[in-house]
Amino acid sequence: MSVTKTQTGIVEPAKDTRPLYIVCQKNFNVWLDSLTEAQQNWVRETAMPAKAGTCITLPNIDGHIGGAALLTDKNLIWESAGAASRLPSGSWAPELTFSKAASLGDIQLGWGLAQYHFAPHRPDKDPDNKAQLALAKRDQDRGVEAQVRGIHIAREMINQPANKMTPQGIEAAAKEIAQTYSAKVKVTKGKVLESYAPALHIVGRAAEIPPRLIDMSWGDEGPLITLVGKGISFDSGGLDIKPSRAMELMKKDMGGAAHVLGLAAALMEAGIKIRLRVLVAAAENAISERAMRPLDVIETAAGIAVEVGNTDAEGRLVLADALHYAFNDKDHPAPDFVVDFATLTGAARVALGTECPALFCNQDDTAQQLMQLGTKLDDPLWQLPLFEAYERFLDAGQAGLSSTGHSGYGGAITAALFLRRFVGKKADWAHIDVMAWNLSSRPGRPKGGEAMGLRALFAFIEARAKK
Repeated sequence: MSVTKTQTGIVEPAKDTRPLYIVCQKNFNVWLDSLTEAQQNWVRETAMPAKAGTCITLPNIDGHIGGAALLTDKNLIWESAGAASRLPSGSWAPELTFSKAASLGDIQLGWGLAQYHFAPHRPDKDPDNKAQLALAKRDQDRGVEAQVRGIHIAREMINQPANKMTPQGIEAAAKEIAQTYSAKVKVTKGKVLESYAPALHIVGRAAEIPPRLIDMSWGDEGPLITLVGKGISFDSGGLDIKPSRAMELMKKDMGGAAHVLGLAAALMEAGIKIRLRVLVAAAENAISERAMRPLDVIETAAGIAVEVGNTDAEGRLVLADALHYAFNDKDHPAPDFVVDFATLTGAARVALGTECPALFCNQDDTAQQLMQLGTKLDDPLWQLPLFEAYERFLDAGQAGLSSTGHSGYGGAITAALFLRRFVGKKADWAHIDVMAWNLSSRPGRPKGGEAMGLRALFAFIEARAKK
């Protein structure tokens, strides 16, 4: 299994490349008037009414397909993804005469995202027999290509079955990415992990494949950026076991790890000038005689004792250790910005649904920038408050700090407040509570594992690097 082999669908123009007219809806009639009479008749009889997202093939004088048009309005990324899936095989060169404000980068992005399919039981025997986007090298956006690769990596990791993407599988994926981009990797596991990251060890010790903390670093100039990911390869719920229906998708509980590894790959592929560190807490929340129990009091790497409120709230425990080392590591200077991704709470899904990740930030300016980028890039994030009054729920445990508190309300907020205990209130830190899964398919967004917020964070970090 390789997670770094990806298809972008981009080729250089060739003699048999056909034009793909990108036509803004308001310019539809102008474009139609530019066609031959025969082509106009064809469009009127086969493609009316003309709606945004419609892809129209155009006959040439010999009756063969000589070109095509994509009608667009405001969602060029996803309209481009739809065209990539519907156009006949061959190479297609975008022609922007009738949509001069259109972005080649958006077309390239949508086209690239449409290339991803997870069907290992049905290997693609002829990957070149598809519609391909013809772009000259000078028109290819390296940053877009990097993001496409990063998103493909995240999707591929999340979609793998839990018996493949184990804690060892997450480690293997991290090492493959590190080798591809000449990054350094340190893995802490076994006896050393028990004292180094005790909460991570306790969460994962019941599983057949033991837990580990993966620490990747890359780059030697620019701001210090640290990415932290929850890597629970499968979540049974522990002794507070989940119902079977709630357990069905729990292979995606390592979605946070997939996000940060995909984002890291994108940043390295694009050559963003940062000093990058990635911390992944990888474990399986299983059941055995070694499983933690409700109301156990466990140690953390920060030296803070925590009462386990519910064994199904294990993600915040493994993140507590990883976040501690993000800010407190003698071998690494303090970071300028830290973001963690985690499939952390069902409460965030209740609040915002499955397609809009919840964002928590210490700095409101950071939150505003991230939300604005999410809106601009159609990669949404939405800020929820670190509501101070709910801190009291976490202080109700016998150990002084409960992992969940005793209230069932505001679960996404109390989880974020718990994490902040290991970060502090002054750090420039963002926490993203993400679904990491598409419940249904849309153009460029197939059903299954998904990277949500990755492009917004890429743009945010890229901007930080340019300051």
